Amino acid sequence: MGQKDLKAYKEDYESVHMSEDQVEQMKKRMQQAKQETQGKKIIEMGKRGNRILKIGATAAAVALVFVALPNTSASVAQAMEQVPVLGNLVSAVTFRDYQYDDGKNMADVDEPKLVAGDTDNANVAQSVTEVNAEIAAISERYITEFENNMRNQGYQDITIKHEVISTTDDYFTLKLMCYQASGSGSEEDYYYTIDLATGQRLALADLFKDGADYVTPISKNIKKQMRAQMKADENVMYWIDDPEVAESNFDAIAADQSFYLNDKGNIVICFNEGDVGPMSMGCPSFEIPHKVVSDILK
Repeated sequence: MGQKDLKAYKEDYESVHMSEDQVEQMKKRMQQAKQETQGKKIIEMGKRGNRILKIGATAAAVALVFVALPNTSASVAQAMEQVPVLGNLVSAVTFRDYQYDDGKNMADVDEPKLVAGDTDNANVAQSVTEVNAEIAAISERYITEFENNMRNQGYQDITIKHEVISTTDDYFTLKLMCYQASGSGSEEDYYYTIDLATGQRLALADLFKDGADYVTPISKNIKKQMRAQMKADENVMYWIDDPEVAESNFDAIAADQSFYLNDKGNIVICFNEGDVGPMSMGCPSFEIPHKVVSDILK
C-alpha cells in the first residue's frame, strides 16, 4: 500500500473467569461483529441473531431479557461462576449478568467482581475494592449509554466479558474486554494486576528501578516489532514511519501503559483498537523480550 493510500486510509479512520473454550468463543464473536458491522449498511445488522453466539445460553430473538445478579443472597452466590484462585489470595466471580435482546439492541454484560481470600494483608482488600469500583464504573457507563441509545433508531451491541490471565504465581491479572457497536464497532481492554506478595496493584513503573527510563527501550522495541510485522505481511499496518502524517505515527508508550506479565515473566504491552493502527488491527499487543529491560528491572 502506497503512502497516499495509507494517508487516505488513516484520514478515513480518524474522521468468572471463563473456560478457554468460552474465551475463544467470545473473541470469535467480537471479531465476527467487527467484520460484519464495519463493511455493511446498518440494516444488515438485523441479521446478527444468526451470528451472535451466547456463551452458556441461547437468547430469544425477540423476547426482552434482563437479569441482574447483585451479591446479596446465597442463591445468587451459588449462581456465580467461581474461578481458580491464584495464590489463594484473589478470585473473581460474576457479580452482574445483564442480558438484553429485542432484535435491534443486544447487550451481553458479564460484570466481574474480585474477592479477597483468607489473608491478613490489608493491601489485598484495598486493591480488590479499588479494582471492583473501576470495573463497576466501566460496566455502568456501557449499560447507561446502551439504555439511552435505545431511544434512537438503529442497531447497537455491547459485550463485556472477563478473563483471568494465568501469568505467574506472583501475580493475579484480570482482563476486562468491552465491545460496543453501532454501525461500526470498537473494543477496549482493561488490565488489572495485583502483586500477590505485597497485595498492591501493580503499575508498569513498579517493575523498574527508581528513576529508570523504561519508556524509551520498550517503545524502541515495539517499533522494531511493528516494522518486522509489516514487512512480513502486507495486511499488517501500524501508524509508523509515514512522513505525510507524522503527527499520527506511534512515538512512545504512555508511562502508565496497559500491560501484563505472561507465563514467561515477560512484559506484554497492550493497546486498544485505533491506538497504534487502524481498527482492523484489533487490540494489538507486543511481548517485550527480557533482554530489552533486564538492566533496569528491580
